[in-house]
Amino acid sequence: MATGQPTKPMPPPIQTDPPRSPRETLPTMYDLPSEDPEEPGLPDEFHYYQPQLLRETFQPPAYQPDRFFVATDLNLYYAVRQPTWYKRPDWFAVLGVSRLFDERDLRLSYVVWQEEAAPFLVVELLSPGTEREDLGETERTADEPPTKWAVYEQILRIPYYVVFSRYTDELHCFGLQNNRYEEVHLPDQRLWLPDARLGIGLWSGVYQGLERRWLRFYDAQDTWIPTQHEQTEQERQQLEQERQRTEQERQRAERLAAQLRALGIEPEV
Repeated sequence: MATGQPTKPMPPPIQTDPPRSPRETLPTMYDLPSEDPEEPGLPDEFHYYQPQLLRETFQPPAYQPDRFFVATDLNLYYAVRQPTWYKRPDWFAVLGVSRLFDERDLRLSYVVWQEEAAPFLVVELLSPGTEREDLGETERTADEPPTKWAVYEQILRIPYYVVFSRYTDELHCFGLQNNRYEEVHLPDQRLWLPDARLGIGLWSGVYQGLERRWLRFYDAQDTWIPTQHEQTEQERQQLEQERQRTEQERQRAERLAAQLRALGIEPEV
């Protein structure tokens, strides 16, 4: 039955914004840098030189130099629900990402929800204070962040995890199998990484003036990938060998010419 009262118009629908991704809503690397003035520095020179050798020799042939990223002692932020939690690997590599953040900026940290991929390989260098944690022998309490092992294995699912002790020259390599790390048997102290078409292993030689066993990369021909210094030295030796061959040929030609002149024959120039 009509009431004689005008019908109220329906309110307009509430406009809602589409859901935003973590990349848009969570802190970025500009908010979460690696520098911390209260954090102690690197423990020793080895923790500087060994990652440097890895950086120099990590040259995956399937990727252009601007399509992979390597980092040393850089904060790795991994938890969307706890965006300030991070781990700090001694060295790690990521395949298939831009060398620069958003194609334009050097990274201040590696923030997983801002990137295209998680790390492909992590290397930790054992020290007395971190050995148990690096080898997955520590546990967390309910109010603590997950352990380094748990982050690499269960959260980021990093395919390869390598641990090296400078004190014993022991190398442990772990591969992700069925979402769990399994140690890889290394009869020759080398681990092949098919996706990168590179291997990582122990090399005995001189680097930065120090002779010892070092961790470095090798290619599909089982040849150690040279550093820039080694490449320059190889080129210098090749040039020197070519110069010596040229000089020997010149001297040989001069001797032949002298012999011909002694026989009264003027050699053709």
